[in-house]
Parts: sequence; structure tokens; C-alpha cells
Amino acid sequence: MESQRLMGAGETRSMRIALFSGNYNYTLDGANKSLNRLVDHLQSSRGAKVRVYSPTSQTPAFAPVGDLVSVPSVKVPFRSDYRVALGLPAHIRRDIEAFAPDLIHLSAPDFLGSAALKFGRRLNVPVVASLHTLFDSYLDYYGLGFMRPLARRQLWKFYGECDYVMPPTEAIAEELRTEAPSTRVRTWARGVDPALFHPGRRDSSWRLRVETQSKY
Repeated sequence: MESQRLMGAGETRSMRIALFSGNYNYTLDGANKSLNRLVDHLQSSRGAKVRVYSPTSQTPAFAPVGDLVSVPSVKVPFRSDYRVALGLPAHIRRDIEAFAPDLIHLSAPDFLGSAALKFGRRLNVPVVASLHTLFDSYLDYYGLGFMRPLARRQLWKFYGECDYVMPPTEAIAEELRTEAPSTRVRTWARGVDPALFHPGRRDSSWRLRVETQSKY
């Protein structure tokens, strides 16, 4: 499964991609901004049609790129700014079937991602995953570090069932190749916008103000 074939090179019909995200735009973080940039590239440069399935909020952090479909979700305990999807109810599955995707893209190994992976197999549609963070590392922060080995095994199982996985670094890619040898792996490195982040934008007064506020 090479990238050109996945993207439908040589076909006249626009490729249809169903993207599943745990947080596409309702709060601001690096992963969802990367996904929005990806969707913008797929639509503007590759002519693809992208339909995004994600939890949503009445007060999103920014306008989404692509066609966003809200999936049922609940707030995460102790982190009310984040939501977790409850899976794929019947009306969402019907929407996916009507969209008739050529490719399913998963961005998180959560309930939504796992359900979408199984549904993709049922539809006989290739499934790729982008790896944005190793979620098992969060357990230490919440005092559940003893569960990391089990969580890590579940992560590798999830990614091992995908056709293609795109980790952010070569170090994680090597670990994936070891733990999930049947899955094709290719590093998707993240970048930095040089127009936004450069020395000319340095503001010592702003830095001092933020540092002062963080102490209180």
C-alpha cells in the first residue's frame, strides 16, 4: 500500500477520506492543529474530500477545516476542557457508509478510533493512523503508572491492526516496527511555522508578564 495508490493517483474521482479525531477543534492543542493543516493540504493540494468525525463543543477554539460531523461524547473527568467519544452509533455508521470513504484515518487509539478501525474492516476500506502522542505516558501524571505496561500493549495492538501508521519521530517509528512488525510505518515529522516563531518576534516584557502570572 504505497502513498500514491492510497491517494488515488491516476484516478479521476476525488478521493474520499473519513478522519476520526478525539479533538478536532473544540480546544486548542498541537495535534488538532496538525490535523486541520493536513485536511487543508489534502483538500487544496490533492483535491480530496475529507469528512471529519469528532466530539464537538458549542464554543470551539477555532473554525474547523473540512466537513465536521459531531459524534456523541462526554467530558473527561478532571479535564473538563476535553471530551471522549462514546463510539460509533448507528446514525454515524450510516453517515460513513453514505460518504463511502476510500480511506479511513485514525488520530487516536480511543473508543472512537477503535470503533472506526473495526468499521473500516467491515467496509473493506484501508485504515491508516497518525500517532501524535504516547497516551500511556499520561498515566504517571495521574498516579496510575503501574498500568503503563498494559496500556502500552494495548497501544501496540491498536496500531498493529492498522494498515499504515505515521509516528512523529524516528525513535517511535523504530519502536513501532519492533512491536507491530506487520504494520507499515513511515515518520510524519512535525514542523514549525518560521513566520510565527522567529527571533524577531521575541518580546521580553511579554515573557516577564507570563512568568510572573505563572507564579500565582
